[in-house]
Amino acid sequence: MPAFQYKAINNKTGQMTKNTVNGITKEELYKMLKKNGLTPVDIQQALEVTAGAKTPVKRHRSSEEILKDLSPEQVKLIYRNNDNHKTEKKMTSQSKKIAQNRGKGKKIKTRDIIIFTQNFLLLKKADFNNIHALETVISTTENPRFKSILEDILAGIESGENMYTTMEYYSSIFPIIYVNMIKVGELSGSLVNALEQAMDYLENADALTKKVKKIVMPNVLQFVGMLGLLLIGTIFVIPSIQDVFDSMGSKDSLPWITQAFAAFLKSAANWWFYPVILIGIAIGGVIAYIRTPQGRYQWHLFKYKAPIFGALIYAVDFSRVMKSVSLNIKNGMRVQQALEVSKNVAKNNVMLSIVESAINNCLIGKSWVEPFEESGFGNSMSTEMLKVGMQTDLPMMMDKMLEFVEADIDVILQRIMKVLPEVSYILVGTVLIFFVVVVLVPCIQLYMGGFMFSTDYV
Repeated sequence: MPAFQYKAINNKTGQMTKNTVNGITKEELYKMLKKNGLTPVDIQQALEVTAGAKTPVKRHRSSEEILKDLSPEQVKLIYRNNDNHKTEKKMTSQSKKIAQNRGKGKKIKTRDIIIFTQNFLLLKKADFNNIHALETVISTTENPRFKSILEDILAGIESGENMYTTMEYYSSIFPIIYVNMIKVGELSGSLVNALEQAMDYLENADALTKKVKKIVMPNVLQFVGMLGLLLIGTIFVIPSIQDVFDSMGSKDSLPWITQAFAAFLKSAANWWFYPVILIGIAIGGVIAYIRTPQGRYQWHLFKYKAPIFGALIYAVDFSRVMKSVSLNIKNGMRVQQALEVSKNVAKNNVMLSIVESAINNCLIGKSWVEPFEESGFGNSMSTEMLKVGMQTDLPMMMDKMLEFVEADIDVILQRIMKVLPEVSYILVGTVLIFFVVVVLVPCIQLYMGGFMFSTDYV
């Protein structure tokens, strides 16, 4: 019998357990873990490594050898997708070396990954194999740091590995979801479709990030600016106004809220390190707890239960998993196999546990949709559509279900985008009102000169 490697969470302590078990089936292992109070997160068959496998020697090809196989239109389109393609024109070996040394620390942006995906997808649609397509893309990549990463991926492909295997080592460069989409495409034999989905994901994520920044950044700058004026006015302007009152012998005084805020800032300047230490200890404690297996699971659970944002996070994770499952089913996989391949698309322990339960239901002949329904997250309409699909045409129904989930995500996003400006306006407005009461009122009082009527000279 095959060996199985598993990861499971202890229901009482929350600790993550990893082990390998021989001589039992996957169904028996799942039951054994449940019986021992463990929640399976990942169960995979142990891989067998064949000894004596020869690693092919990497063969380097020049840009001219690679590009001569392309049509002029394809070459133009590839160069058009790169922002700085002019530096590729007739560079000497010395100038290339200088450019590489200067670009060692150059940041890899999302735009670089989008351009790479566009070019690679174009060549795959032109029936290039992975090695030829990647060699061509490398020859037109301007960022030296990203180019070296692509060369590592190429070396892995030439040694017999899948492309996603090397990408996993660069998790700080390639998003986890992106890597898993490539993984699903390679394992299911539909890399072109996976690349198209990855392109949509990158472009949508980039557009959403820009949209959020466009709404939030101006309000954040306004908030910080008003807060800065409030602090500067209270620290430097207010004492000067009080000195004028005192020098004139006026019986008037600053508003009580101004005096209270000034006293608070004075105390904060003398004892600032105490709250900073307490806040640092609190933040450090939370981070340390989240890094534990139990804390990580509870943190992932909190993400799904958080108001407004929780529904969005679960809907996005559920959509990504179902997209992968749908893609695998369309390429001939059974539901169980499709779930196995797709479960790591969402790096959330709660989602992994739900998917693992769905896989076990497939093994014992129960509905794989039940764990998603019993979790209580998400919209019940999506699980009902999956149930109907199991009785009719599952791939077609999954497509309709994904359309419904995408529409639901758009509704949640619109709601959030509508709330964000309102929250920022409330914060900025509150600080503005406080600034007027604390700083501007005393300034107006000084400008109008009413305090002079209560001086000793009048």
